[in-house]
Amino acid sequence: MPDLVLGLSAFYHDSAAALVADGVPIAAAQEERFSRRRHDSAFPANAVRYCLREAGAVLDDVGAIAYYEDPRLKFGRVMATFAGAAPFGFAAFRDVFPTWPSWKLRMARTVERRLGDLGMGRAPGIVIRRHHESHAASAFYPGPYESAAVLCVDGVGEWATTTIWHGQGDRLESLAELRFPHSLGMLYSAFTYFCGFKVDSGEYKLMGLAPYGTPRYAPLIREKLIDLKADGSFRLDLRYFEFLRGQVMTGRAFERLFGGPRRVPEGPLTEREFDLAASVQQVTEDAVMLLARTARRLTGESRLCMAGGVALNCVANGKVARDEGLDELWVQPAAGDAGGALGAALAVALERGASRTDLGTGRDAMSGSLLGPSYGDEEVGAYLDAAGIPYTRPGPDALVRRVAGELAAGRIVGWHQGRMEFGPRALGARSILGDPRDAAMQSTMNLKIKFRESFRPFAPSVLASDAKDYFELGQESPYMLLVADVAPAHRVAADTGGVTGLDLLRVRRSTIPAVTHVDSSARVQTVTEDAGPVYHRLLTAFKEATGCPVLVNTSFNVRGEPIVNTPQEAYACFMRTDIDLLVIGGFLLDKADQPAWREQDDWRSEIPPD
Repeated sequence: MPDLVLGLSAFYHDSAAALVADGVPIAAAQEERFSRRRHDSAFPANAVRYCLREAGAVLDDVGAIAYYEDPRLKFGRVMATFAGAAPFGFAAFRDVFPTWPSWKLRMARTVERRLGDLGMGRAPGIVIRRHHESHAASAFYPGPYESAAVLCVDGVGEWATTTIWHGQGDRLESLAELRFPHSLGMLYSAFTYFCGFKVDSGEYKLMGLAPYGTPRYAPLIREKLIDLKADGSFRLDLRYFEFLRGQVMTGRAFERLFGGPRRVPEGPLTEREFDLAASVQQVTEDAVMLLARTARRLTGESRLCMAGGVALNCVANGKVARDEGLDELWVQPAAGDAGGALGAALAVALERGASRTDLGTGRDAMSGSLLGPSYGDEEVGAYLDAAGIPYTRPGPDALVRRVAGELAAGRIVGWHQGRMEFGPRALGARSILGDPRDAAMQSTMNLKIKFRESFRPFAPSVLASDAKDYFELGQESPYMLLVADVAPAHRVAADTGGVTGLDLLRVRRSTIPAVTHVDSSARVQTVTEDAGPVYHRLLTAFKEATGCPVLVNTSFNVRGEPIVNTPQEAYACFMRTDIDLLVIGGFLLDKADQPAWREQDDWRSEIPPD
């Protein structure tokens, strides 16, 4: 049996489990996909069960358990923070402190006990890794490069908030570190909070909002909030932040600086929020670019790997990828804390003698990030028949031709195929699809299917062979983590007519308006046949039907809900929304053929807004 290492991240947000066999990721999933609680921080019991089942293993077969951060170092930082803020923050201290001596400080024992509760055998010893080491390992070891610079940027782990590493073969060397409370992730989250969005959840909304504004506050941010040096190092002026003293990010000093109180969550968006988003986005991009250049200078490498929550800022990533002198950028698709489970497992696996078997192939080791559960046609058919759900089963070629034709006719398709994605992006396994040429598609999907804010953009999936014809993209982007401008050949002259704010949504800017943001950019996913053969066939069929090799691809869920995992969850989402057709494996379901959908309770009340 191969040497199995199980990695875990838990108890902050986005808990996850990942299983590595002889250094190769074979299974990984976030706990939220099983518990149905978005960003679930609980011990990832369900994710662990899945990973072991996928390998046909029990805990007795696992060589080591790797935990993604060091609780003793983290406890030191938490206590130092409370001591430095005293007497402020006592309420937060009162709430947080009891959890540390009771179980968090004894994390190895806690994890061992929770694993024992699963009834899947006896867990081996628990190996503790550091938070940023786990990020760095997740960025470099499954990546496609023999050697590279590695940059990790997030809110905070134990103490580190920003680290630079040099990856060579099976080694990672730490070169530079910035420490809490000076954190680019905390800066961005402060603006997320101030603009009325949820911290550790709404940062991507702030990024999507930025193109609606102008960065008029950027000079003020640089003058008052962050002292950013030429090498990317920085310090925050902590007088303007509240995260050291309590459980909110900003207070009166921040309000005075930016001309009034924070936006009420779910309240109207104003020009101030647009401009605040544009401003902090610009400052973040500048900082990430400078840090990336420093990483390359310190290592002498022309390739860069990235992880950490800030590495999910695909606009900043896109600018880094276009920087002169950088040959290529690879970003871990589960760049946030969930990916720490995988990084910890890989770090331990290589210490135990595993090797990086994908080197020299030009591919990464992430299997397209399709590391989650799958459901075979026999299982799907049994569920549909037992529930009396009408369907057809056209056969593989007829299925993609039929779906391509329906998409071309303006219909919206729920697409559930193969193994679920690991990480926050839907990549063609758990996706909702539409025609990007339809100017009304973005509004329809946002308001009638996703039930979310109208300003949020959708991403394009494009055949990798056609990507450069449609986007100014210098490399492949398989994980939807790079933003690029739409190619000039597909832009159209935008007549804004003097409109501003959210009215800019109505302005057509390209031949694929449903996936073109208001700044003529798009968050691109390039699709190859080897990474996603069925999805590649659908894109090919859509191109044959329309001449366009692009589809709208958004995650298969509604606002506030984790991406669907099971066929049952896919069907419920299909029936609760205005999705027209559902494809699960080889089965095709048409909304017009379905029986009336009834639920005893209002499902929307059970899903809190994100």
